[in-house]
Formats: sequence, C-alpha cells, structure tokens
Amino acid sequence: MAKDKQHQLDIVTAPEFIDGSALTIPMLQILAEDGSIRKGAKVPDIDQDLALKMFDTMQFIRILDERMIAAQRQGRISFYLSSLGEEAASIGSAAALDAGDMIMGQYREQGALAYRGFTVEQFMSQLFSNQDDLGKGRQMPVHYGCAELNFMTIASPLATQIPQATGYAYGQKMDKTGHCTLCYFGEGAASEGDFHAALNMAAVYKVPAIFFCRNNGYAISTPSQGEQYAGDGIAPRGVAYGMKTIRIDGNDIFAVYRATQLARKLAVEENEPVLIEGMSYRMSGHSTSDDPTGYRSREEEAAWRAKDPMARFQTWLINKGWLTEAQAEENFAEKKAAVLAALKEAEKVPVPHIDELINDVYDTPTPQLQKQLEQLKEHIRKYPEAYPKTASRLDGGND
Repeated sequence: MAKDKQHQLDIVTAPEFIDGSALTIPMLQILAEDGSIRKGAKVPDIDQDLALKMFDTMQFIRILDERMIAAQRQGRISFYLSSLGEEAASIGSAAALDAGDMIMGQYREQGALAYRGFTVEQFMSQLFSNQDDLGKGRQMPVHYGCAELNFMTIASPLATQIPQATGYAYGQKMDKTGHCTLCYFGEGAASEGDFHAALNMAAVYKVPAIFFCRNNGYAISTPSQGEQYAGDGIAPRGVAYGMKTIRIDGNDIFAVYRATQLARKLAVEENEPVLIEGMSYRMSGHSTSDDPTGYRSREEEAAWRAKDPMARFQTWLINKGWLTEAQAEENFAEKKAAVLAALKEAEKVPVPHIDELINDVYDTPTPQLQKQLEQLKEHIRKYPEAYPKTASRLDGGND
C-alpha cells in the first residue's frame, strides 16, 4: 500500500474563513535607530576587523552612489541606480556568506560586490563601459558581474534571477558543494510570476538557496502598502510555500548579518531554502531617471533618514571604542578622493573594440554575425559624428 503523502488535516463541520490580513510576522531588530542595542538582544559574534570592514564598505558605497549620480547628471555616464539607505542589507548579508557561495543580485547590491573585493577601478570600468570592463561594455551601467567573486551578472528584466537562483542552488545540492546561493530582489519583483515559481520549486526540491527581499517601500513609484499587496508584506509568502522565513530590520546590520548567518546554516546543512524580508527604505529615487518627489513626501523621507543604517552603525562603533568620529571623517575623505580619481581615469580609457560585440557568443563567430558586424561598421563609417568613441576604434584590431 502506497504511503499517503497528504497532510493530516483537522476537520471542521462549519465553514470558517481565515483572514490573512490579521496575521503578522514580527521584525527582528538588534541595533536600534539610535545606535544602541535593543534590550534583550544579543550582538552577533563580530570582531573589530569584521565590523570595520563592513563599515568601510558602507562608506565606500555611500560615496560611490553620490559621485556617480553626480556624474550622470553631468552627462558623463548614461544611467545609475543608488542603494542609498539600503547598504546594510547587502553588506551585512554578504559578510555572513562564504566566499564560495553564489550571489545573484538585482541592481542595488553593489555593497555585496564591494565587500567581496570588487575594486573601485572595476566599478568605474563597468559604469563607463570601457575596454577594461569585465562585461566588455555590453551591459548598462550598474549591471555588474564577476565570476572570480561568484557574483552573477545582473540582468535588467525584473525577477529573472530568482528562478535562476533556485536552479543554481539545485546544482549545488546535486554536486554536494557545501555552498548556497543568495538571491536579492525587491518587493516589486516579488509581484512577478518568477518569484512564485522559484520559491515553490525551491521549497519542493529543498535547495540551498536564500531569497533576500529588500522591501524598500516602493516599486519605482508604486507604494508597497495598499497598491502592491493587501497582506502582511512578502514574508508570509515564504510560510505559504513551506519555507523557513524571517523578517528583519533591513537597516540594522546586526540583524541582517545574524539572520543571514542562520539562513546559510539552514541552507547548507539542511538543504532548507530560506526567505528573508528586510524592511528598509529607498532614500534616493528609483534611478537617475526617476523623481521621487512626485509620489512621496519630504516628511516621509526625513523620517527614514533618521533610521540611516550607516549612521546607527557608526554610533555603535564609536560607543564600542572601535572608531572615532575623526577616523570616520578621515576614512570618508580618503574614499571620496579614491573614487574621484578612479572616475577621472576611467573616462580616459577607450571603449572596447567593436569586434568584441560578436566574440564569446559562439566558439567561432558565425558568417551571419560577421556579416552583421560589417554592416554595422559600414554604418558607423558613414555617420562617424554620431559614434565618436566607436568610430575611432573601427580599424587596427583590438589594440
């Protein structure tokens, strides 16, 4: 007789509807907004070197975002997406991973990449699409990727990385690698069908994946409350799919670090997929193409600026005796100078040779691709003023 795999359900004899809106999931917070530790909370096991590395990365990303938004406004790059106010979510979670774990980001995870060692020069090369860009200039700015650092290249289509993370984690499980995949996305992406397919598959096949939702309040201009969902955010969806789930203060780097640490243990040691919902706020616009003043108030923004993740972490570090205000200011100034210097240098580096457009697609470019490339070159020669950087590199090989 086959074993009955159906759940043993409780029986009722009268209709009774469950009102999901009455169910709420609590939020883990260790580091309060004023930089103090919550009563009864325990600080994760973090030494001074690790704490300062996380803080240094937060400072670097804050400067990178500010400078590159300014560069876009000056017409030096075409586009930028800031992670202002969300640095703790990416940096705290990346710090809790093993270097061999795969990271699949959306487009506000530059903090995770910087924490792993992506250099300021590599950031600039990608943003300027020059010949030193690891992606050979084929992607929009902020669509980073680095195989060496186990950071999958970011894609523009929303939520495509979520089912990819499930599949990659399934492969890690089959190969017994001892690693997991961490996938970042926003609450807007959780409205895509890919999110639901990915979580269901991950839960059914028990893959070592951590799904990290940055709930920053807005899907571009659509507010989460009232217009994106009627329930209690994203976390209950993990519960519905039978996954381990936790909601955390995404601006609290200690809560982020500890939750990801525990999630990785579940994923790697027990093949349990985990959903983390980090509650945060996008203090900048969605992108440099967006003006947030059209859909939210200055008062709302000011209230969240008081919860700045970097400011509260700095306060804790100073109170701990691991940092002084003078050191923080000096480090900030040094990083700002380094970012500005790298920006100026990256502008001078030529764009990739046009032949790179068809390399790496097939082992040997097909005749059709070769023909299309020649047609493109002919077009550029005809209108060189429209393609000044490319026209100067049409001939002479790849040098």
